[in-house]
Amino acid sequence: MDPDPSGAEPIPDADARPRLEPRERRALWALSAIYAARMLGLFLLLPVLSLHTQRLAGSTPLLAGLAFGAYALTQTVLQMPFGAWSDRFGRRPVILAGLVLYAAGSIVGALATDIGMLIVAGLVQGAGAISGPVTALLADLTRPAVRTRAMAIIGASIGGSFVVSLLAAPLLEPRIGVRGIFWILALLAALCMLLLVLVVPAAPARPASAPATLRSAFVPALVPYYLGILALNFVLRATFFGLPLALGGALAIPVGEQWKTYLLVFALSVPPTVPLILLTERSARPVDVMRFGIALLMIALGWLAFAYSSYALLCVALTGFFAAFNYLEARLPAGLSLAAPAEIRGTALGLFATAQYLGAAAGGIVAGPLYGSSMGLVGVFGMGSLVALAWLLAVRPARR
Repeated sequence: MDPDPSGAEPIPDADARPRLEPRERRALWALSAIYAARMLGLFLLLPVLSLHTQRLAGSTPLLAGLAFGAYALTQTVLQMPFGAWSDRFGRRPVILAGLVLYAAGSIVGALATDIGMLIVAGLVQGAGAISGPVTALLADLTRPAVRTRAMAIIGASIGGSFVVSLLAAPLLEPRIGVRGIFWILALLAALCMLLLVLVVPAAPARPASAPATLRSAFVPALVPYYLGILALNFVLRATFFGLPLALGGALAIPVGEQWKTYLLVFALSVPPTVPLILLTERSARPVDVMRFGIALLMIALGWLAFAYSSYALLCVALTGFFAAFNYLEARLPAGLSLAAPAEIRGTALGLFATAQYLGAAAGGIVAGPLYGSSMGLVGVFGMGSLVALAWLLAVRPARR
């Protein structure tokens, strides 16, 4: 597989590195804020939601698990339709509808008094599956030459949301409870609507075309991106299944202190990420830079499999892991947006988001039995390294 762009948009000159134009900068920061605010709400619930489910009337282990996963369920099912609708009806109205659903689900969560209402809240929140349309709108509003940089800033905003949530959730829950956090989510959704309407520039008009179909987005030039994001999120979810166990077990770091390690390695990973992004923008063969990023991911996970019991070596491995992940998380949607024609871009990015959620679900499902086997954490991290190796072998080097 060779994920070079198909010619849908011109590839930038290898030596050119244009600046973001004012309109692009305005779109980028507004859409980054929308993406980050939405993700912050989800991340805020992760450390506290499972405990909250135990306190609600009618809760059973099965229903508690369903409440925890309800959001991802409707996200997976509706990413494709939302992407296709954004191609047909426009990005802005579809994103606005998704934010309304997210706000409504958050309000239901704040008012929930039993486990059934909490499940409904998660399903309604997840029904606002706007990852594809938001990314497509950013692609519509940025030139190909700056798109990887723009996607990297989106990725950094998500990473920042994750770090902030690790700090804020344990502080907020004792003071306002999980219901209070749901009200914060509803407020964030309302602020996102205002940003979308008042700040995000209007996208350029696209030529009228027949509604995009799944088949139109499932073409050979785009498939490598779908498989790549599936592999990347498989690896991410499996790695984060094992990391808390490594930190809390082999290294005896309490759960309440583990955020310091995540913050440290995330900060250390930013400097090596930047050169990869700049090199991609300047390279005539960006696929080779991407292959280097995949190789770095593979090596970091292989190292982690045998070095997780040493704190210093674990931090080095995680720095490499996050540097590779941050770069690839930016490069894959940027490359897809270059390869996909504008008339199917929303559909393609919706399929891309579906593959993202499927990869995350599969990584978690497979990591559990592996950890419970005789291989333990070596198996979990080693499996991630093997998945990265398979991905690397599947991506052909650029033609000379």
